Amino acid sequence: MNIIQVQDYEEMSEQGAEFLFQEITSGRSKVIGLATGGTPVGLYKHLIDKLKTNEVLLADVHTVNLDEYIGLSDDHPNSYHQYMFQNLFQFIDIPSANRHLPSGTATDFSEECRRYERLIQQLGGVDTQLLGIGANGHIAFNEPGSPFDGRTRVVDLAAETIEANSRYFAEGETVPSQAVTMGIGTIMESRRIVMIASGKEKAAAVKEMLTGEVTENCPATVLQKHGDVTLIADAEALSEIDVKNIQ
Repeated sequence: MNIIQVQDYEEMSEQGAEFLFQEITSGRSKVIGLATGGTPVGLYKHLIDKLKTNEVLLADVHTVNLDEYIGLSDDHPNSYHQYMFQNLFQFIDIPSANRHLPSGTATDFSEECRRYERLIQQLGGVDTQLLGIGANGHIAFNEPGSPFDGRTRVVDLAAETIEANSRYFAEGETVPSQAVTMGIGTIMESRRIVMIASGKEKAAAVKEMLTGEVTENCPATVLQKHGDVTLIADAEALSEIDVKNIQ
């Protein structure tokens, strides 16, 4: 695993954006896997600036998101469809038909999961997948105990994940307890993975991911088995390990 240590969230965001920018403009990555949540917001701002400044054409690029809440329509302000529109898609010229996310309101979620898997296969797989990491070591919405060979599926969210996500919802508003998520097996088929991590609250999970036993109890540890992973993390997220002893 290639570890890029940066000082703070802003530098992590800039470095992460530069990584994706190089993947896109080099032509090496035509299918980009995208993540949501608080961590990637700064990255997307920098990426927008880089793409617009350099007038990058995105007509042949596809994006594939990791997950979506069950029960939220595409236009719900807290859906990941809206997150992606507000933080990235409205500012760049990638065709709407090339932006792919699971549905949170499918009538048949088993079929929706199969459809999403077929879509990824039809696109030729994900070239570069952006990931964050949860404080409990989850990747996408694959909570502790998720199978390493799992495919896109419906999952129950852990209590700590629901609590962490509640800050995005209005007071008194019900936070979804289920989601459709890309499975770990699907994620691991990505040709390249770049993870971003920031803050002291992620330090224990980052340490476990890098130095712990590979176990489904900490889903992110599976990345130790992937052949091309870059971790971009700030000083606080790396505060529990000595990076020199890992690289």
